[in-house]
Amino acid sequence: MSAWKVDILTLFPEMFPGPLGVSIAGKALERGLWTCEATDIRDFATDRNKTVDDTPCGGGPGMVMRADVIDSALRSVSEIRDRPVVYLTPRGKTFNQNMAKNFADCPGVVFVCGRYEGIDERFLDMHKPHQVSLGDFILSGGESAAIAIIDCCIRRIPGILGDIESLSEESFEHGLLEYPHYTRPRVWRGHSVPEVLLSGHHKKISAWRREQSERLTRNHRPDLWSAYIAQQ
Repeated sequence: MSAWKVDILTLFPEMFPGPLGVSIAGKALERGLWTCEATDIRDFATDRNKTVDDTPCGGGPGMVMRADVIDSALRSVSEIRDRPVVYLTPRGKTFNQNMAKNFADCPGVVFVCGRYEGIDERFLDMHKPHQVSLGDFILSGGESAAIAIIDCCIRRIPGILGDIESLSEESFEHGLLEYPHYTRPRVWRGHSVPEVLLSGHHKKISAWRREQSERLTRNHRPDLWSAYIAQQ
């Protein structure tokens, strides 16, 4: 199977692989299960000062990244045809587990990391990238969001997690938050592990975990709970 191929267009290529170079993702990168290539957008500027941005037409604060420069950077990326191009932006659809599944099922992803006030709209009109947001907050640039999304997707690539079945038990997989976990010691500071988890009765354990997932979702994420109930 071919490696899951990630390309990142960024003004700060030194940010990659960053935290993706350690732990599970880092080991998978060393094993060649996925690849990471950061392209410096500034390399495609055409003037002496390597200018990648300009003032917004019509006035206003900040700077806007130039469409022509980012277009040249994107066209330099190889094997782009079957990979989604993702632009990280507050206007995008909120990233979720289903989106991670879809991206992980592709041969890879190309990320376009904006900075300043964003990217000239004409680039978006021409290339029509998937516009994705991590949530209703503002980051300094798309790099941090790209790292989070890549990390989420990598875990779904066959051969990276030791126990692939653990994915089916995680939060959001069935519209619910994951149940609580316990380990040794059996009693800690007067708090005991629930007896059902020590019973060895798998059917009772499964039922308890389902009840706990429903309780946590109902109490902590009423939005998820409402969606879950609507599907029953």
